[in-house]
Amino acid sequence: MTDDLGLFRDTTDRAEQRRPPQRIDDRRALRQIRERRRRRVVLCTVLVVLVLAIGGVLFGVRELQAWRAVPDFAGAGGPETVVQVEDGQSLTAIGATLVRGKVVASVRAFTLAADADARAKAVQPGFYQLHERMSGSAAVAGLQEPAARVGHLEIRGGEQLDNVELPNGTTVPGLLTAISRASCAVIAGVSTCVGPEDLRAAMGQTDLKALGVPSWAIDPLSRVEPRRRLEGLLVPGNYDVRPGSSAVELLGQVISTSGARLLAGGFPASAVATGSSAYEVLVIASVIEREAIAPDFGRVSRVIYNRLAADMPLQMDSTINYPLDRQEAGTSDADRARPGAYNTYINVGLPASPIGSPSQAAIAAALNPEPGTWRYFVKCQKDGASCFSVTREEHEAAVRDAAARGVF
Repeated sequence: MTDDLGLFRDTTDRAEQRRPPQRIDDRRALRQIRERRRRRVVLCTVLVVLVLAIGGVLFGVRELQAWRAVPDFAGAGGPETVVQVEDGQSLTAIGATLVRGKVVASVRAFTLAADADARAKAVQPGFYQLHERMSGSAAVAGLQEPAARVGHLEIRGGEQLDNVELPNGTTVPGLLTAISRASCAVIAGVSTCVGPEDLRAAMGQTDLKALGVPSWAIDPLSRVEPRRRLEGLLVPGNYDVRPGSSAVELLGQVISTSGARLLAGGFPASAVATGSSAYEVLVIASVIEREAIAPDFGRVSRVIYNRLAADMPLQMDSTINYPLDRQEAGTSDADRARPGAYNTYINVGLPASPIGSPSQAAIAAALNPEPGTWRYFVKCQKDGASCFSVTREEHEAAVRDAAARGVF
C-alpha cells in the first residue's frame, strides 16, 4: 500500500527532520569533549603513578649508595678509650662525641647502626670504656655492655667515708673505696685506678676551696680532723666520675655534684629557720639516719633538739661506733668511757662532724622535727621501730620491756 497521504511515515524521522542540524552537532561535540577529558585524566593518573614509582626507586638507590658511601671502620677497634655520654644527648650528639673520641669514623655510621637497634635509645648518661676505630654497629653494641660503663657509683644513706665492719664480720665498702673503684678503667693499655689512700691524702691535704667545697661548709670543715673532712657532705644518689682523673679531681667531681643537689633542694637556705647552722643540720641528719628507721626520723630529730636545748648529752651509740668503723646497735662500757670528739655520752652537744651520708628524708627531719617533748628513745620492735619517752623512768621501763620481748 502506498502512503501517498503520509499516514504511515515514522514519527522519529519526522522529529529528526524537524530538529535543527546545529543541535545535533553540539551534542556530538560535547560527547567528544567529555571523552577527551576522560582520556586526559587517565593519562595524568598514570603519569603521577609512574613519577612516584620512579622517585621511590631513585630515593632507594640514593639511600643505598649513601649507606655504602658512609665512612665506617671495620671490626671491634683498637686501643681502649673512655668517652662520656651526657644527659639528654641525642643519638646524633652521641655520635659526634664518639667521632671526637676517635671511636667511630663518622656520625652517620653510628646513627645508621643505632637506628637498627632499639636499645640504642636507652643508653644512660655516664662514662663508657670503648675502643678507638670501632665500626658503628660495634660501638652501638659496646654501649649496651654493662662492663663498658665505668666511673659510676651510688651513695646510699648512712654510708661513711671509711669501710665499716658489720656485726656478722662482713665489711661494707666506704665511700673512698667506692670512688676508688669507680675511677678504674683502662686507657691505651694503662689502668686509671686511684687508691683509697690517695683519695684520703687528697682530702686531708688539699685546700677546701680547691676541692669545690661549698662556701657555707668551709669554716666548719676546717676544724674537722682532716681524714674526716668530707663526711656527710656527699649526699645519697648516683654519681659519675671521669676515669683518668687525679685524686683531687675525683673528689672535686663528687663534691660539686652533691653540692648542686643540696642547693637544688633549697639547702643551705632552709637551715636558717632551725636556729642551727647548715653544717650542724647535716650532723643532726647523719645521726638520725644511723639511729632510726625512716618512719621514726621526725621524732628522733625532736629528741636531739630537745636534748641540745636542755644541755643533755645526746648519748647516741652510733656516734660512739663511728670512729671505730663499726655499725652495731649497742656499745660497751669501755667504748662509752673512751674520750673523743664523737663520744656523746661524755660530751654535751653534737659530734665533731657528720657520721655518714644523710638521706634527703633525714635532712628533711632535721629541718622539721616532729612536735613533742620526748627526750629518750629505744629500739623496741624487731622491725627497728623505736619507743619514745619523756622521762627517764618511762624510758627505762621501755628498755626492760623490749629486752624481755627479745628485741635486743
